[in-house]
Amino acid sequence: MSTNRRDFLKTGATTALGLSGFTLISPQVLGKSMGYVAPSDQVNLACIGIGNRGNEIIKALHKTGLCNVVALCDVDMGAKQTLEVMGMFPKAKKYQDFRKMFDEIGGDFDAVSIATPDFSHFPVTMMALAEGKHVYVEKPMARTFQEVDLMMAAAKKYPKLATQMGNQGHSEGNYFQFKAWKEAGIIKDVTAMTAHMNSRRRWHDWDPKITRFPVAEPVPSTLDWDVWTSQARPHPFNKDYHNGQWRCWYDFGMGALGDWGAHIMDTAHEFLDLGLPYEVNPTKLSGHNAFFFPMSTTLEFKFPARGAMPPMTITWQDGLDNIPSVPDGYGVSELDPNIPPPSNGQIQPAKLNPGKIIYSKELTFKGGSHGSTLSIIPEQKAKEWESKLPEVPASPSNHFENFLKACKGEEKTRSPFEIAGPLSQVFCLGVMAQQMGVKLEFDRETRQITNNPLANQVLAGMPPRKGWEEFYRV
Repeated sequence: MSTNRRDFLKTGATTALGLSGFTLISPQVLGKSMGYVAPSDQVNLACIGIGNRGNEIIKALHKTGLCNVVALCDVDMGAKQTLEVMGMFPKAKKYQDFRKMFDEIGGDFDAVSIATPDFSHFPVTMMALAEGKHVYVEKPMARTFQEVDLMMAAAKKYPKLATQMGNQGHSEGNYFQFKAWKEAGIIKDVTAMTAHMNSRRRWHDWDPKITRFPVAEPVPSTLDWDVWTSQARPHPFNKDYHNGQWRCWYDFGMGALGDWGAHIMDTAHEFLDLGLPYEVNPTKLSGHNAFFFPMSTTLEFKFPARGAMPPMTITWQDGLDNIPSVPDGYGVSELDPNIPPPSNGQIQPAKLNPGKIIYSKELTFKGGSHGSTLSIIPEQKAKEWESKLPEVPASPSNHFENFLKACKGEEKTRSPFEIAGPLSQVFCLGVMAQQMGVKLEFDRETRQITNNPLANQVLAGMPPRKGWEEFYRV
């Protein structure tokens, strides 16, 4: 254990987080000093999670020419899905346990990319920030409301460290257009948005009447299942938890909402200053069970008035049989060619591609996901407004360049934890409503669920597995 990790456990003053269950401890000793990478230098990068989506992230970061991949870490190192990246970087040091990697070579890298399952983003991120590393982490930030709070607190404690959540549309046309249209008064007085993702999901072929978790299977020889489990409650290995299957289960993933919400709801959430909802109401949960996500879901997120902006409701719809209605003059739903395919194949055909419909008092907009830009509908209305639309600046860098340049002090990240955290917590509340099957009333000031004592206890998540408590301190 490094000196920094010992101090992480043994020293510091206690401060209340404001949520039940745990406290924050502020360490007195940080270890190495923190700061930006010199602009002339490349960022030395350690990559945690190198298969499937991790493979794509590492390639994208490397393609910028702004980083050196010096370490690779994966709990299933040597499995089929890890071989390509291992071959790309033969000189990179290899690890299965991120804690061992930090202990042994923490001084050799400046930043980390994290592409582990949703639930295990949290401990890697917390350790990286405590060790003075810039962090790129896939979306959503974490699985529980409390864990996102802790990640935001850690990022605030170490302000020289760049943080970036991987909703790539925040560095593409959608981001800059929404910002420009909002500032120009084109997007104003928004009262409702429908966000939809109606493609097939992994669990759609499963029996929703399931009454238990999967039975134990032999652990693959390449896999460290104990490290894979990290802080989560233990489950015996089963192939239906691994290689993307984790997204199906409440214990490990965030379902369609956590997966696609960050690519569909992100710009509206930021630029309309939505923050956290005061109510989340599940109005449709087809095939609801306590173990994995419904076959189809409709959630209503209600947000109060913000300054001069009126109250707003976001309606989330997923599922093959849950296609939202569209307004007259909607036209064709186009698919952004920049959307990365799921790790198990292409997006399945649907009547309506992933996207959003935004309703304001004067105009209606349609848009896709990721970097897809908005358009005014119907077409005749769009022609009327064409001359009034402001010029939209081009993005100076893609999401990966933006992160690495932020590590070097040349840019600020566009999806830092202070922006991505509240968005991720919207998903945390939505997933709680899905799992529990109840309406949640949330006090935005006290940050407590007020209508359901059990849900309020669940808000903080399960206590961490023994041996992983250290990550719940800042």
